Amino acid sequence: MLGAGLALFLLVLAYWYLGREDDAGNAVPAPGRPGSAAVAVEVTPLERGTIVERRSFTGTLQPASRFDLAARVGGRLLELHADLGDVVRRGQVVARLDQEEYRLDVAKAQAELEVAAAGLIEAESSLATSQRDYERVQRLRQQGVASEAELDTALANYQAQQARVAVAAAQVSLRRSALAAANLRLSYTEIRADWQGEEQERVIAERFVDEGSLLAANTPVFALVGIDRLVAVAYAPERDYPRLATGQAVTVRADALGERSFPGVLARLAPVVREASRQARLEVAVANPEQVLKPGMFVRLEIELARKDDALLVPRAALVERTGAYGLFLADPETSTARYVPVRLGLQERERVEIVEPALSGLAISLGQHLLSDGARIIIPAGEAGAAGEEGR
Repeated sequence: MLGAGLALFLLVLAYWYLGREDDAGNAVPAPGRPGSAAVAVEVTPLERGTIVERRSFTGTLQPASRFDLAARVGGRLLELHADLGDVVRRGQVVARLDQEEYRLDVAKAQAELEVAAAGLIEAESSLATSQRDYERVQRLRQQGVASEAELDTALANYQAQQARVAVAAAQVSLRRSALAAANLRLSYTEIRADWQGEEQERVIAERFVDEGSLLAANTPVFALVGIDRLVAVAYAPERDYPRLATGQAVTVRADALGERSFPGVLARLAPVVREASRQARLEVAVANPEQVLKPGMFVRLEIELARKDDALLVPRAALVERTGAYGLFLADPETSTARYVPVRLGLQERERVEIVEPALSGLAISLGQHLLSDGARIIIPAGEAGAAGEEGR
């Protein structure tokens, strides 16, 4: 049965392409050849208009800014004042650590500062006494009562007391700094949402710890993201890379949101093509004031590569590829024949293409052209040639 079917198929092909005999026994040429039976076709007028060439890429949305909020000091996490999905403002307290140990450090630093201050007062008092003794010995020496040795001893004692005052003053400064550091560490037990940038609010994207956890310094607590502005990350093949440039307009669509589109701009383009994939990373900035788009969404990007006005346009369906080159058939309604014309293509859309050369006009055959050869006879459905001519004019 398989052999019989194959033989029948070959017979049909031979009948179609090699011709057949009519009822009178005359040979009938195969369709699509000069002198053969006419082929019914559909035609479309060549027209001039605007064409925009685009490329489509797929990618993923990412937040334009992300900040991992971490504990700056270690301790037990007592309270969480925010959670996943909450909107937090800059400076807001979102968590609190156990403060007891840090309060004790502040009290200790305060006491040490008071001790240092008392030492400074004592040193200043001793300095005043030594100064009076030195001045008294100076007067006695001038009167010839005190010896030179006594004057040197009084001077040395006075200078030593000056040094003690300087050391005591430095100790006070040191203890004051230690107190400030202790107060600062105490303030770090209140974990505040703070970040760089102009945004006043962000959203908690992740929570890394739970209440009661023992945290070390720099342990992440929350991940904060801004979603008013997003970045769509995609990868472009090297054949499209030379035609991409920052600043190009991009249309962004998320499958989860149907056909709704969002405007974007090609913000960054990697300067290298990855050797393994032959692709380059691109980043598209997307404004998201309504916060409809969410980080992590799958998106489709359409980038406008080129635009041309008053271009000669033809439906893509009318093109015929032969021996690696493109051409199309033009219909001549007066002689009911088709003429094959090689063409050079320009910009291309999904349904239309630009003809750069040669300059053409008239009717392009958009259906049935694959059965034709140059000069073949055609049949244009009644009224289609006239209607198409009116549209072309």
